[in-house]
Amino acid sequence: MTEEKTLSKYDFKEFKSDQEVRWCPGCGDTAVLMAVQKAMAALDHNKEDYAVVSGIGCSSRFPYYMNTYGFHGIHGRAGVLASGVKAANPKLSVWQITGDGDALAIGGNHFIHEIRRNIDVNVLLFNNEIYGLTKGQYSPTSRFGQVTKTSPFGTIEYPFNPGELVIGSQGKFFARTLDVNVKESTDVFIAADKHKGCSIVEILQNCVIFNHGVHFAITSKETRDDAQLWLEHGKPMIFGKDKNKGLVLDGFKLKVVTIGQNGVKESDILVHDAHENDPSLHLALINMKLPDFPVAFGVIRDVEYPNYDDLMTKQIEEVQSKSKIKCMDDLLNSGSTWTV
Repeated sequence: MTEEKTLSKYDFKEFKSDQEVRWCPGCGDTAVLMAVQKAMAALDHNKEDYAVVSGIGCSSRFPYYMNTYGFHGIHGRAGVLASGVKAANPKLSVWQITGDGDALAIGGNHFIHEIRRNIDVNVLLFNNEIYGLTKGQYSPTSRFGQVTKTSPFGTIEYPFNPGELVIGSQGKFFARTLDVNVKESTDVFIAADKHKGCSIVEILQNCVIFNHGVHFAITSKETRDDAQLWLEHGKPMIFGKDKNKGLVLDGFKLKVVTIGQNGVKESDILVHDAHENDPSLHLALINMKLPDFPVAFGVIRDVEYPNYDDLMTKQIEEVQSKSKIKCMDDLLNSGSTWTV
């Protein structure tokens, strides 16, 4: 007996708008756009139930290029707008498009509280470690010492790690992907939408004009196999060109080992548990950096937890069921009234 393949409701091309895509040639945003369109086509929502909301930045042009409902907001306020859209109409699949400057600088306060409230919004955080739209100033994720237009002698600020902020804000879903990996990004976006709560996806994206090559150590053909660890729930954390490297715990710290050396067996390798409520190991995976460790990608954390939308809907229903006021006439004739 063969399994029947479930057909998608839509072709991804149906999510393309008639607007000219005006990102720079070679910009990583274009690949992310395709991955989002493919993810939306694969999900089970009706087309009219998608809403794409953005703030300010290169990535925030996104709503124009999507054949969905959309709203282009102002700098740093994408989280507020997306939260309002979802609260007003909880049945919508809301996608928030933002950048490392838009979300983590002027929008930082909204970002952490959106996560804390666990509002059911899919937040795609484009991280190119620079301000691209405003022409090359350093951002909250720019690396220490980086020379930019606003740090000609090198920035003396230490960068945010978006995943650390998510964990610190009590986040229940965090994933990471690469702009050039369309298939993997599509899978991650689908997982983010299926998670009922605030889903944060960090996308390592290349700005070809103002920070070209910032992620090349991770993405180049020569290094990517050893530089990337793609996580899957329930599967061992194995990576490398020959799939012979993995992670183990050495005390309370992660350690890279080679299978077949020093008595290390595949069964010794840690198995990824994205659903573990304790975020300790998830945080350790988020913080891995080259050259000592590979960079972790895929769904790192995916924990079920009550979300704001369901709690709000339930609260409204409970209040309404107990209230003596059932219509406008009841309201106008309640309390102290008098006749003029």
